Amino acid sequence: MPQYDILAMGNAIVDVISSETPDFLSSRGIQHGCMRLIDATEAEALYGAMGPGREISGGSAANSVVGAAALGARTAFVGRVASDQLGQVFTHDIRAAGVHFATAPASGGPPTGRCLIVVTPDGERTMNTYLGACQELDSSDLDAALVAQAGILYLEGYLWDPAAPRAAMQAAIKVAREAGNKVAFTLSDVFCVEGHRGDFRALLESHVDIMFGNENEVKALYQTDDIDAAMAELARHACITVVTRSEKGAVVIGGGHRYEVPGERVAKVVDTTGAGDLFAGGFMAALVQGRSLPDCARIGCISAAEVISHFGARPEADLRTLVASKLD
Repeated sequence: MPQYDILAMGNAIVDVISSETPDFLSSRGIQHGCMRLIDATEAEALYGAMGPGREISGGSAANSVVGAAALGARTAFVGRVASDQLGQVFTHDIRAAGVHFATAPASGGPPTGRCLIVVTPDGERTMNTYLGACQELDSSDLDAALVAQAGILYLEGYLWDPAAPRAAMQAAIKVAREAGNKVAFTLSDVFCVEGHRGDFRALLESHVDIMFGNENEVKALYQTDDIDAAMAELARHACITVVTRSEKGAVVIGGGHRYEVPGERVAKVVDTTGAGDLFAGGFMAALVQGRSLPDCARIGCISAAEVISHFGARPEADLRTLVASKLD
């Protein structure tokens, strides 16, 4: 029996959320409501200028295993932080959530990645992301024994861009395959798909058992506006294909069957960040517990609905209790 149910590899990022006026953005030439990458100098300056706020650990795959852990799965994470304040915040948070995290912090090089999120009175979020140390992850951070002892290796498309993390993930796939374990992959973003369409297709055709993506990502992968055609193509490769559809729920194809699962109602959507991450975490946690594919998707939807009801991409409610009440 594997030591861990799910091992994720991904970006280790801390979300810093602060409420500011529109003038705060305009005076710095930042477009209201945008999502952009920034360098270390701007990250330090913006972080210093932001008012009191919340520092909440994030990162797509990290969010997923935190959600899975909250549902009772045994999880682990591999990602790089620096030996600095935000690195300590990330490490504390993910361990406190019950996730095994033993990647050594970098003592030199860029600081810990952070997403500086400015929330204006209209509720709009302007996201300024500095990837920093997490993009320096390499094969030396990989514990082959840990990979071999995880039932599912879960990888995020966001980390595919830099050469060193990509090589580390390819090495992890090889170890997982040799150990007879499953590989799960999330497309992460349309931007990722458009930049690595060939690589992602090759992965699906030979290495991936479980694929996660939303409708736009899946259509971009196969360069079509026909979502059904794109899903049919996906189903030819991945054993389990999961396509999320925001408030409409999800479609799951596996074992020769197609299941459509409706979304969960949310009284008020506060922050959609992390919805796809928590869906994947809920789905995989249910899968390793032997649930049916429709139930896996339902639990994914319940987990996603919880996280969009508050700020931050980590669950705040007791997910196990929530799922039990919904499914009963």
